[in-house]
Amino acid sequence: MAAPDTAEEIRDVNTRYHDGAADTYDAKWGIDYGDICQTQVLMKAEKAFGKPTPHFGNVLEIGAGTGYLSLNLMLAGVIDKLTATDISPGMLDALRANAKQLKLSSRVKTKAVDAETLPFKDNQFDLVMGHAILHHIPDLDKAFSEFHRVLKPGGKVFFAGEPSKVGDQIAQYPKRFATKAAPAWRAALRIKKAPPHGDAPEDQFHGLEHMVDVHAFVPKDLAAHAKAGGFEDVDVLGEELLANWFGWTNRALEATADQWTIPWAWRQYAYRGYLAFQQVDRRLLEGRLPTSIFYNLMVTATK
Repeated sequence: MAAPDTAEEIRDVNTRYHDGAADTYDAKWGIDYGDICQTQVLMKAEKAFGKPTPHFGNVLEIGAGTGYLSLNLMLAGVIDKLTATDISPGMLDALRANAKQLKLSSRVKTKAVDAETLPFKDNQFDLVMGHAILHHIPDLDKAFSEFHRVLKPGGKVFFAGEPSKVGDQIAQYPKRFATKAAPAWRAALRIKKAPPHGDAPEDQFHGLEHMVDVHAFVPKDLAAHAKAGGFEDVDVLGEELLANWFGWTNRALEATADQWTIPWAWRQYAYRGYLAFQQVDRRLLEGRLPTSIFYNLMVTATK
């Protein structure tokens, strides 16, 4: 299938891919709703807003997915009420199931929407946020204008997990190394090779994964989109350098494997190693090295 050219094609590919990925998304990315991921999202919120993190009453999430960012922030007491939006109805189905299991359903509304045309009143929300979503949106100037419109005066935007252009280029090196090393890695750990994707409809979304990303950002360009939407006090921060080199190496190895045959000891090594490198990044590198070389970017701004 050819890569999408128009905004409508980009939205269609994102909808179909994320609908197909929804049922296994949390398992694929190691998402949970306990202490581990609450600590992760609180760390991001503290970087954005300082410590202690302020409380937000009425929050809109863009590209909410299965609820990784928002539901964990609700459990941590940062968010009161949530309107979770996504272009993918399948993702919102998964989010509602997670909210029900966590006994948060009474505080959560969902709506399948396009981020560039929000069906909400002006001056409605205290915070508009999202995780790893801006790089999927075709017209970011229009989207930020919508975020600005629906926020109350003094309201904030907070988006994290956005790929930087330079960081993404650097990350290709560990990915390539891991792809070449994968056969030896599987043999050493007696891991079976991943079965090929079949022809069934539920398998076809895998072929769309490389088409869903539209942008990788230079920090000043990401800030410019927020300013074009009318925001002030725009700040772009870099997150994770060593952690992502380590993480992408392991993800590329694991992508070649039958997931059920990966040893528990390896999973613990990969998880704990990622957290260790993340702490090195946070304590020694973030804020000291140029923002552009980090893999993930975070943008905050005020109406």
